[in-house]
Amino acid sequence: MKKLTILTGAGISAESGIQTFRDGDGLWENHNITDVASPEGWRKDRNLVLEFYNQRRRQLHEVQPNEAHHLLAELEKHFKVNIITQNIDDLHERAGSTDILHIHGELFKSCSSNNKSLIYEQKEDIKMGDLAEDGSQLRPFIVWFGEDVPLYETAKDIVKEADILVVIGTSLQVYPAAGLIHDIKDDCLLIVINPNETGFGYGQRAVVMKEPATKGMKLLFDKLVNLA
Repeated sequence: MKKLTILTGAGISAESGIQTFRDGDGLWENHNITDVASPEGWRKDRNLVLEFYNQRRRQLHEVQPNEAHHLLAELEKHFKVNIITQNIDDLHERAGSTDILHIHGELFKSCSSNNKSLIYEQKEDIKMGDLAEDGSQLRPFIVWFGEDVPLYETAKDIVKEADILVVIGTSLQVYPAAGLIHDIKDDCLLIVINPNETGFGYGQRAVVMKEPATKGMKLLFDKLVNLA
C-alpha cells in the first residue's frame, strides 16, 4: 500500500468557519499575534492569553469537519495515510482520520506552564488558578512563536517516506513546518492545493491546484485513488 502524506494548514479549517490570522496584517481576532501566541505574551498577560484560547476552544465546539476533511479520511481505504497538520483543531479526528500529527499543538489539550510533558484533556475553559500536578498554572498546549517544535523530527521522518505528498491550505510561511517540503524523496509526487500564491520553493516539481481545500480535494480524490 502506497504511503500518502497530507500536510494541512489553516485553509482547510477556514472552510469550516475557523478564522485564520495570517492575512498579512499580523492580527488574529484583532490581537497582535505576539500578545496571544508567544512566551512573551504569556508572561505579560496570562488572562488575555487564556481568554483568547478559551474563545477559540468554545468556537471549536460549534464547527464541524468539511468535505475536504471527510475525503482525506476516506483515502485511508486506499493508502497508508499520515496527516501532518499545522492546525490546532480536532476536525481531522472528527472526520475519521486515524493517524494525525499536530505539530503546533492541540486546542483541546492543556499543559503545565513549567513542563509541557504534563498534558491534560481540556474541552472547557482554562481559568487562572487551574493547576497542573506540579502546581503550575495550566496553559494551552500550543507551540507558540519562539518555542521549539518537538514533533518536527517525527514529521520529517514521515515526509521522507511518502510516495505522494499533498499540501492543502497552507502557503508554508511558518518555519520550521515550511521546511518539510524539502525532505521528500526524489520520486515523491508533490501536489499543492491552495487558492493563493505559495512562497516555498518547489519549482516546477509540484502539481499545483489553485483551489480552496474542499473543491481541490473533490477534483483530486478520484485521481489519487487511481494512483493507489
